[in-house]
Amino acid sequence: MKKNMGSADRIIRIVIALVLIALFATNTLTGTWGIVSLVIAGVFIATSLVSTCPLYLPFGIRTNRAQKHAN
Repeated sequence: MKKNMGSADRIIRIVIALVLIALFATNTLTGTWGIVSLVIAGVFIATSLVSTCPLYLPFGIRTNRAQKHAN
């Protein structure tokens, strides 16, 4: 897969994931909402690690500057 996420996008996703995990850990989000927040946090961390967001592909979105100039 081509990388389509820039560093700012990756950092924002990691920060949001950490906030969601913290909200779950402090029992602010519980039950179904807690599980949903953990799943979203996991997806955000996974996409940040591989620098690719599958939802960006159909729309042609790229936040990675190197990829923008390469095309």
